[in-house]
Formats: sequence, C-alpha cells, structure tokens
Amino acid sequence: MRPPRSALPPRVAHVDSIATDRFDTSRFEASRNRLASLAYRLLGSAADAEDAVQDAFLHWQAADRQRIKVPEAWLTKVVTHLCLDRLRSAQARRERAVGAWLPEPLLDGDPMLGPADTFEQRESVSLAVLTLMERLSPVERAVYLLREAFSHSHAEIAEILDITVSASQQHLHRARRRVTATRRGGDETDPAAARRIVEEFLAAASSGRTERLVALLTDDAIAISDGAGLTEKLLRFDTPQRVAAVARAGFRPTPAKRRLTGGPLAFHYARVNGAPAIVSVLGDRVFGAVTFDIADGRIATVRGIATAARLGRLTEAWRRHEPDTPLIAQW
Repeated sequence: MRPPRSALPPRVAHVDSIATDRFDTSRFEASRNRLASLAYRLLGSAADAEDAVQDAFLHWQAADRQRIKVPEAWLTKVVTHLCLDRLRSAQARRERAVGAWLPEPLLDGDPMLGPADTFEQRESVSLAVLTLMERLSPVERAVYLLREAFSHSHAEIAEILDITVSASQQHLHRARRRVTATRRGGDETDPAAARRIVEEFLAAASSGRTERLVALLTDDAIAISDGAGLTEKLLRFDTPQRVAAVARAGFRPTPAKRRLTGGPLAFHYARVNGAPAIVSVLGDRVFGAVTFDIADGRIATVRGIATAARLGRLTEAWRRHEPDTPLIAQW
C-alpha cells in the first residue's frame, strides 16, 4: 500500500541527510593527507598520526558542521590540539625521553610526508629536525611547524592554538633559535652525488675498509642507533673512528648475523624522509633503515633504525615500491 503523502517528507529528509553526510565525509577525506602530514611532523610517529587523524574524523562527525565556516581551519585546529594532548601526556614524556627516541622513518613519496615544495617544508620532515623537535615545548613545536612547514600567518596560528599573535611570534623566535643552535651540519646534496657517497660507504663497511670509511666522514661525524629495540637508550658514537668501527661491525656479513636475521638480507639505496638511505630487506619486510646527513661531500650523521615497531609503515610502502637493483643482493 502506498504510504500517505504526509509520510513522504521524513524519507526525503533522510535521503538528504545521507547525501550531506557523504559530502561532509568527502570534505574530510580531501584534507586527510594534509592533516596526517601535520600530525606526523608534530608526533614523529606515523601510527600516532593516523590515530590523531581518525580521532579528528570522529570529532568532525559529532560536530554541528553547518556552523563550521572554514572546515580546513577547524580540522587543523582539532588535529593540532589532539597532538598537543598526546605530547603533554605522561606516557609520551616517558616514551620520548631525549636520548631514547628516534622518529619513525618514511619512504619518500609517502603522502604523510606532505608538502615538499620549499626548503623549510623538506627540512621540517627530515629525521634531524624531527629529532630536534623533542627539545621544544609542545606549543613551540606547533608554532614552528605551522609557520615553517604550512605557511600559516601568526594570526592563524594564534587562532589555532588559542594564544595571542605576540605569543605566537615569541614561540617561533625561541623555536628557531633552539633548532638553529642544535642543528648539525647537513645540506641538500645533489641526489646523484649523495648516492655515490652512500654506495662508497656501504662498499667500504661491508668489506671492512676502515680507512676508507673514516675518509668518507666529517671530522665531527656521529652515528645514532636505536639498537633494534634491545636497549632503552639510543646508542651514540661520537668520532669518525668509532663511527667507522660500528659501521664495519654492522655491515660486514657473517654466518652468525645471517642466522640472527633469519636469512640473507638485500641492501637497497632509497630516499627516506628526504635523505639518502640504505634499506635492508628480508623477503618483503624491511629489516632496518640507515639514513645519512651529508655536508660538503662527506657524511656528518648516520642514523640506524631497526626497531620493528618503527618500521611498519615503511614496510607497507616498500611492498608497493619498485626498488632499483640492490646494492648488495645477498648479504
């Protein structure tokens, strides 16, 4: 039986509601990559960034969206505050103690790395700067990234963070000073030259040529490793000789190492967080990533990340990636 005419409007309203929800979801999805890029820069963790963006989506669904005049600005504010809450939590402070934490590495091309049109945008996602962010307060970090990486005005930042324009300017000044004071050497080396340097490093390390390794390093070179998650503190080596020794010990193949890794690794050249890198792969799983900061044609910093929890997104991206011929096919 056909329903009475008076029963039709609610159905029409229901259809309109579904259409509106779909439209609003599409508007959120259009901002997702940018929001994830902001969250990753703030948190240094892809998994935490994904959680923050998903929480923002729940806030978006629960909000009176008809009253939101500029959705992108509203979402930026929500994501920023969710990340700041995470950074301020006691658990995060324990997990991210300076000297015990490295950012999660991402393969170049990952949308979570976000915009890379300017030097400031590229630098803001480098592992060097993401590590330095730990020395800033949460608000200083947010101001620095919103200004340097996303080009927000101080008026916009003040609105996002619920602070004054003057406070935003002061936070940016302090953040820039701290980042500049602690930033180690590293430059935007020609990609082809960077690759040659990394290939030479791997060849020297895997064959045990310590003198050649030292020659490839700056006089103040350092190496930092997460110890594959086997230690609570990062491992740090502060002289070219010690960096060369640990590189030789790490990259020289032995039967014992093959048993430990579960098989022969393949070593590939890649770009990780905008830097030249060596990615070690076992089957279709990334076993570790070593990134390099290069200054004036030599290696200034070596970072080794092999904790499985930090390599999940990199492994997923690698499975979709078509790598070049490995530098070492069977280690």
